[in-house]
Amino acid sequence: MANTTKDWDGDAKNASPDGEFVRDTSYIEDRIVADLPAGSEPKPTQEQTFHWPVEKNRYRLMAARACPWAHRTVITRRLLGLEDALSLGLAGPTHDWRSWVFDLDPDEKDPATGLHRLREAYLNRFPDYPKGITVPAIVEISSRKVVTNDFPSIPIDFQLQWREFHRAGAPDLYPEQHRERIDEMAAWLFKEVNNGVYRCGFAGSQEAYESAYDRLWEALDWLEDHLGKHRFLVGDHITLADIYLYPTLVRFDPVYVGHFKCSRNRIAQMPNLWNYLKELFSLPGFGDTTDFQEIKEHYYFTHSEINPTRVVPVGPDMSPIVEPHDRDRFGGAPFAEGTTLPGPVPAGEEVKHPEPFQK
Repeated sequence: MANTTKDWDGDAKNASPDGEFVRDTSYIEDRIVADLPAGSEPKPTQEQTFHWPVEKNRYRLMAARACPWAHRTVITRRLLGLEDALSLGLAGPTHDWRSWVFDLDPDEKDPATGLHRLREAYLNRFPDYPKGITVPAIVEISSRKVVTNDFPSIPIDFQLQWREFHRAGAPDLYPEQHRERIDEMAAWLFKEVNNGVYRCGFAGSQEAYESAYDRLWEALDWLEDHLGKHRFLVGDHITLADIYLYPTLVRFDPVYVGHFKCSRNRIAQMPNLWNYLKELFSLPGFGDTTDFQEIKEHYYFTHSEINPTRVVPVGPDMSPIVEPHDRDRFGGAPFAEGTTLPGPVPAGEEVKHPEPFQK
């Protein structure tokens, strides 16, 4: 775990100073697309962004096991089999206000780019970059410059733009007949659940916290009811909607119940959500990309405004997550017939702190 005596320049600041937590949702909206020739330069668009060509080994996905927004891109990359085309850099779980650091790697530098802090890649492209340094981010390896950190579009582009490099038989996580509903679900999940836990945890007043708490539990109760009638969120198989919900659910009992005061009950006490989470965790791409230790270290250590002692809890015991689930009662399967699943986790990408039940 990082400490504040080495290369520390002040704690990260996240919580609202006085009321409702409002997330900055403006990102670098460049995209990597398939209709440009490999090797070409970025092409400006009418929206004042750039399109970059899909190209094997040109880019690196920068993520962190701790971050739920990055986790969804890591899952999608693995399910689609993009490991051989798009490498993965993983920052450590704790950091100061300058954000993510590659302190898990030898010499505390990302081995593909030589970056110590992800912030360097942002400043290499935008010397006066005024926004937060976030993961996921895609970096061009040769220039060490950030390309995009637009987390809502990255999984979609992995599915639609990177098809040339998908594993044979990879799942369709964004099927055309369900895209409108997936997009609706994604927007609702972000507002009420994914960001809803942060609205609770970073609220700066009792009134703002209680309002956020009520909204969050209204949404979770809706999901509990919905998943009592459907095996997955949209359609008959896993889609991006499920990938967007999973990182929040798997962090809920270890972190959000206590640290973010989302404390009405645990997900383990909601039968449909809990069994749904257990099924997802059992699948390649989900459980094998989840590091509970790094998740807890990030939240409890980095958010010193909420947890000034930086004491990281030992519990809860998450081993029941690998017990049998009941989702087979709906029939069907997580993926369509003929879909191939990921093989073993690539060397060097294994979870660094597997729980005994993950080994």
